[in-house]
Amino acid sequence: MPTSDRPIRVAVIAYDGITPFHLSVPCLVFDAGQDGGFDVRVCAADGTPLRTSAGFAIATDHDLRALDDADIVIMPSWHSDCRTAPPALLAALRAAHARGARVVGLCLGAFALAEAGLLDGKSATTHWQFATALAARHPRIDVDPDVLYVDAGQVLTSAGVAAGLDCCLHLLRQLRGADAANRVARQLVIAPHRQGGQAQFIERPLPVSSSDGRFAGVLEWVTQRLAQAHSIDALAERAAMSRRNFTRHFRQATGTSFKQWLLGQRLAHAQWMLESGDASIEVVAQQAGFGSALSLRQYFRTVLQTSPSAYRGAYRR
Repeated sequence: MPTSDRPIRVAVIAYDGITPFHLSVPCLVFDAGQDGGFDVRVCAADGTPLRTSAGFAIATDHDLRALDDADIVIMPSWHSDCRTAPPALLAALRAAHARGARVVGLCLGAFALAEAGLLDGKSATTHWQFATALAARHPRIDVDPDVLYVDAGQVLTSAGVAAGLDCCLHLLRQLRGADAANRVARQLVIAPHRQGGQAQFIERPLPVSSSDGRFAGVLEWVTQRLAQAHSIDALAERAAMSRRNFTRHFRQATGTSFKQWLLGQRLAHAQWMLESGDASIEVVAQQAGFGSALSLRQYFRTVLQTSPSAYRGAYRR
């Protein structure tokens, strides 16, 4: 990462046949703030214009030389047949990694990183439908098909499609803090932090009903009272639902249980407090709803593999 005041340079690699949504994910996250903090460049090994899977073409102003001075290199996806990547692309990825750039493989982009040898001996993920193929093709990689993304330090990988947003927001949080990540998430109308993994995808959308407004209101009410204890029975009553209907509705709407969702909300609030204030670990634990500093430390260790104090030292603005 740069030590000067210059913007962080982000090189996003496009290719012929790319899905426009995949390409847009890192561009949206790292450019949504519009505060001059990032210099996002879309580049390609292929000549332009590039065809997309949506039936229209795009042109890029940069070739793979954009990787030469990039601080972050993002492979936003790859071909669904997982074909061999061009030697020039693999060489550019290796060179960027060797000089210290952080390299990110979103969705099937993990295959290109794996072929370049950047994931050997590391944990990684990809779209759940292709996780078995990645593990079989590259046995030196510890493939985890159940998570939204894996941060292995200099190399990050994410699961399919929308999980690329989770991974990019995680990286943005590291670089610019919780406020920046939350602001971008709010602008994109997505959750700044999703708790859980790929198994939580929703197969069918919820039907719109008169209870949806009450349900959303209950969730907002809970987020404003994280320090309090919350029972499903009390929340179901507040939403004018039965316990069974509330539980079913909640899992369909969020992809997880209320307990896991609440822990995720409390964790995000604790992270924000640690980044933005001087409150003691005990006060953070109480106000975020963990009850005690011991409970907060245990949860930080389980989920983030660090301690609250170390997290504050790393991400305090």
